Amino acid sequence: MPKVKVDGVELEVPVGATVLQACELAGKEIPRFCYHERLSIAGNCRMCLVEVKPGPPKPQASCALPAAEGQEIRTDSEMVKKAREGVMEFLLINHPLDCPICDQGGECDLQDQSVAYGRGTSRFHEHKRAVTEKYMGPLIKTTMTRCIQCTRCVRFSEEVAGVDEIGALYRGENMQITTYLEKAATHELSANVIDLCPVGALTSGPYAFEARPWELKKTLAIDVSDAIGSNVRLDSRGREVLRILPRVNDDVNEEWLSDRGRFLVDGLTRRRLDKPWLRRDGKLVAASWAEAFDAVAKINPGSSVAVIAGDLVDCETMFAAKALAGALGSSLLEGRQTGLAYDCSNLAAVNFNSTLAGIEEADAVLIIGSMVRDEAPLLNTRLRKAVKKGAKVFIVGPHWDPTYPATFLGDDLAVLGDLPADVVAAFEGAAKPAVIVGGAGLAKGGREAALALSERFNIVREGWNGFNVVHMAASRMGGLMLGYAQKGGIADLIAAKPKMVISLGADEVDFTKFADSMIVHIGHHGDKAAHAADVILPAAAFSEKDGTYVNTEGRVQYGEKAVFAPGEAREDWTILRAMADALGVTVGFDSFEQLRAAMVAAVPALGTEGLADYGALPAAPAGVKPEGAIAGYPIKDRYLTNAIGRASPTLQRCSAELIHGEAQAEAAE
Repeated sequence: MPKVKVDGVELEVPVGATVLQACELAGKEIPRFCYHERLSIAGNCRMCLVEVKPGPPKPQASCALPAAEGQEIRTDSEMVKKAREGVMEFLLINHPLDCPICDQGGECDLQDQSVAYGRGTSRFHEHKRAVTEKYMGPLIKTTMTRCIQCTRCVRFSEEVAGVDEIGALYRGENMQITTYLEKAATHELSANVIDLCPVGALTSGPYAFEARPWELKKTLAIDVSDAIGSNVRLDSRGREVLRILPRVNDDVNEEWLSDRGRFLVDGLTRRRLDKPWLRRDGKLVAASWAEAFDAVAKINPGSSVAVIAGDLVDCETMFAAKALAGALGSSLLEGRQTGLAYDCSNLAAVNFNSTLAGIEEADAVLIIGSMVRDEAPLLNTRLRKAVKKGAKVFIVGPHWDPTYPATFLGDDLAVLGDLPADVVAAFEGAAKPAVIVGGAGLAKGGREAALALSERFNIVREGWNGFNVVHMAASRMGGLMLGYAQKGGIADLIAAKPKMVISLGADEVDFTKFADSMIVHIGHHGDKAAHAADVILPAAAFSEKDGTYVNTEGRVQYGEKAVFAPGEAREDWTILRAMADALGVTVGFDSFEQLRAAMVAAVPALGTEGLADYGALPAAPAGVKPEGAIAGYPIKDRYLTNAIGRASPTLQRCSAELIHGEAQAEAAE
């Protein structure tokens, strides 16, 4: 490891580190605009200048200069100070004085660094140049006159998202950043450029002029739009969440967030259920809580009760419903709303065992029935990294654009029983082979075929488990840990013909198959289940309650309450506790703390944040022959996958414009 001196302090730095990284290891703050830890080095902004000896007597860009043995680095010399002031002066030549009306104000790198490293006055009096507005779609608001050409957005789109949608036109002073032919940025991670932009050139369109950062209360939460469990921050003012931003967690989402996870925020205040409703003479009418619980008590279901968990619910809600069903004498619990019925006796066989970060180390990957870009966008970025390191990817299923080189093996699962020679060679020669089964694969028996392949290619070996299942629902793994899985799936519930069906936000169920049951819907949006329900009890969304979530890799995480539920809506566990009183049974908890304690006592893994241990992978079932074609993937519209997304005007517009190609008229049109 080379030894360098930073402002007189000697330290060792890793081989391959840059001078900028060496300075940060020494505790020095180096200003930068174009440099980003997760993107390639561009070296265009020149703000990170330092003085390095031995070397030419001039300031040098620390982001692009390798740290070498014997270097003496100065970050605070007069030369460095003057150089940074000059660079900042040049950056501000054409930058407009938009701070009072710019959404970046208060969290702007240019503001902060101009105060810390700028001159305070400018010697330039020429006219500022202007750039015509660009259109980047319904999510990204552009003011490209503010752009300093750091190219972070360009590098993110090409390197992380894997799409060449943003680039530069012209040269020199006339250079402009824009999308191709000024079309919308259509990929599923497009809005991450808003976070990356160090000035106010790219800001959030739906959030424009809503609030200043110092007005907002910040709450740590978990994204429920998919099963990745991205760590997010909810920014709220009063009783409304105004925006969702990603938090850094290198094990889960790094610092990215899918567009649907970021922009479902405006769906939290629309189409909300804020009072109880009862169905009388075929029509839903508003009621009081007392009337609603009287209606539930009159059902008098005995043990003929079934509970269906939706895709967005937390573990505490599912445990409370399980306790209620158990007190009534029922064990009819199911969370796989669309009819999946895979074996859940061993959770290692339905888990993403490689871990999200670990899949980057795979050198041969077989994807069975999963359109990863829609089902788990942030898993796709990990697979891109694996491919960059030399991994070979093979896909069984209908064709889609994976943003990296991949070989499609057709949509017939029979190919898994007779793999092509190049696939066999890749897996036999792989140090860390992996198989990924998605929603369409689970529906067609792809999991059992994957277990057989695991044994054939020794996918589970010392220090590596390459057997993976990628789920799409935030509640799935937590629900499976709590027993929300019948042997025959939801068909077992239909066959049991329960008197009462409790829906925990289960908006993807075909309730026509429960025509003889009383449907009690505990949910937060007037979506599909509310139209079928006989009793509606308004509940809290994920932003309005504390809760535990388990992602597709079995990582237990905790989300906090940001705001209160609207109107008469209550937190789910309190509704279930009151239902127990109405039905005359005892569930064993009277507070959220007691509920959590009971849940952790029943399932200890839910009590500690981190990866749950599901044990060893089971043996492949004997005599299973994979066959049948995968006709399509479960997600038809990546933006409208849940009740909150379907209530969001922003995601509705994304669906209309980016998925279905509908032209969006402006106000003047």
